Amino acid sequence: MPIPCLIVDDEPLARETLEDYVAHSPALQLRGSCADALEAMKHLQGDDVSLLFLDINMPRLSGLGLIRSLDRPPLVIFTTAYPQYAVEGFELEALDYLVKPISFERFTKAVRRATDRLSQREAEAGYLLLRADSRTHRLAHSDIHYFQGKGDYVKVSLADHSLISHLTLKHLEASLPAKQFFRIHKSYLIGLAHVAYVEGNQVRVGDEMLPIGAAYKEAFMAALGGG
Repeated sequence: MPIPCLIVDDEPLARETLEDYVAHSPALQLRGSCADALEAMKHLQGDDVSLLFLDINMPRLSGLGLIRSLDRPPLVIFTTAYPQYAVEGFELEALDYLVKPISFERFTKAVRRATDRLSQREAEAGYLLLRADSRTHRLAHSDIHYFQGKGDYVKVSLADHSLISHLTLKHLEASLPAKQFFRIHKSYLIGLAHVAYVEGNQVRVGDEMLPIGAAYKEAFMAALGGG
């Protein structure tokens, strides 16, 4: 699912630029565009926003003041024409700091950071955020049977369907908990909870028999407690 985001900037041109960038970013969903921090505060009280694109130097209440006023602020990417605020911004645990004028390339880099941070949070909560079929899917670790690597793509096998995503097994293996997922072959990463039995150089995962690579078998059997 796309990241719900809010733009807060008192400059109309800056808001229009960010709105255009968000519209061209499938990972994002724009929930609103506010001209000042007080308007944003009201918006945040009634909407689920995970990411703020926040100007710092604004009338009535600054972006820094807005963040300090929130008990549980969302992820923040500061957008400002004043680089001298960077240190103070990062002290508030800002995810990134974009200096105007902001290029789409630099904007995209900041969005990737947001996606990675939220994916990390989801992983800690027992979920995987996976981009497939022009959507971002939220998959419970416990529902995933196995991953099959196919070059730069990965097939994700679930109980009743599968998904294809543009990423590598190496990337997935690094982002998933080792106690729940194990590499059994150069092309397979499996959910240990779905292992039924091992027979020779194959393992039954759900309803399928998958190959166990010779280089992986000893460590795999040890992980199962059958080494």
